[in-house]
Parts: sequence; structure tokens; C-alpha cells
Amino acid sequence: MPDFDPHCQRCPRLAAHLAEVRRDFPAYHGRPVAPFGDADPGLLIVGLAPGLHGANATGRPFTGDFAGILLYKTLYEYGFSNRDSAVSRDDGLRLRHCRITNAVKCLPPQNKPTGREIATCNAYLAGEIAALRDGAVILALGTIAHQAVLRALGLKQKDYPFGHGAEHALPARRWLIDSYHCSRYNTQTGRLTEAMFREVFDTIRARLAGQA
Repeated sequence: MPDFDPHCQRCPRLAAHLAEVRRDFPAYHGRPVAPFGDADPGLLIVGLAPGLHGANATGRPFTGDFAGILLYKTLYEYGFSNRDSAVSRDDGLRLRHCRITNAVKCLPPQNKPTGREIATCNAYLAGEIAALRDGAVILALGTIAHQAVLRALGLKQKDYPFGHGAEHALPARRWLIDSYHCSRYNTQTGRLTEAMFREVFDTIRARLAGQA
């Protein structure tokens, strides 16, 4: 299964929306956003979709938008990155043992993909997950990412309920760990604090080390 197609136009609404974005913001990436990071990661992070002025503009997941502030700071603190911030694709940032992707690779209108669009894009996520090593950890940022991971694995949603900090044992000794999305809304309202996010990464580190 492929993990990315830079020319994908399987979703007519998303393809039309990106055409409008390229017209209005000609300097933006304005295309499907590729996964970023280690080709053989121990940790796969799954977000929702590119943001208009973030990944859609820069062409790299969580780069240039508010949600990336907490994410990349935490990745640096836990040794998964060589820099604590992400500004552009040529900023020198490199990920270690970590890869970042999205459930939907294209910018959706109002940041809200439809169920059909999530399902259509799921084949790419399935390809990424199928390539993971045994014992890998998948971090789902938000409910949609969580559900997309389960769909990609052919698992029933009711057997793996989403919950911040929840851990779910998967086939091949892998783990699915949930977190609230590190969006501006969640962090500014206190739904997700830095301490809460670090606790999630403490769990990730322990699982990868085989200590939990």
C-alpha cells in the first residue's frame, strides 16, 4: 500500500479547495502534505489534517502553525528532534526515531474533513502503519486521528475508546496512545496542558523502552 501520493485528487471537494488556495495564496505549498521524519520510526504521530497557514503553507506537518509549538517543543525535550521549533521545510529540523503524518493529507475547508474523505485517505495511513516495526508506538492526536488508526488496522472502534492518556495494545506488540490534539483551542482553554502532554510522552518513552 502506498503511504503518500503528492498528486492525489481522490477527493473532489479537497482537490477543488486546494485549487482555490493555490489561487489565493500562490506562495503556499497548496498540495497534499507528505509525512515527515524517520523512515523507520519507533514512534508514529498521527494528526488530523494540514492547517491553512501551517502545513498547507509550508508543506511539512505541524510546521508554521500554533499546534506545532507544543508538539515540536516536546519532541525536542524527549530526544525525538534536534530543534524545539518548526518554521519551514529548510529550517534544519530533523526527527529521530519519529515520523509525523496526518489522517487526511490535504487541507479541508474549515479544517473539517468529511467521513468519506477520511475513509478515502485512510489507505495511505494504512500503508504507513503496515511498514512500522514490531513494538512501535502510534500517538493519535485527537479523536479523528484515533479512529483513522483503528480503521487502518481493521479494528472495531468500540473496542478501543478514545481517551486522553489512554493506552491500547495492538497486534505486533504495538501500542496506540491517545492525546487531545495540541491545537490552539485545546491548549489555550487548558483542556491540554504542557504537563498533560509530557505525561503522554512519559508513557511513550516507557513503552518504547519496554519498561511499562
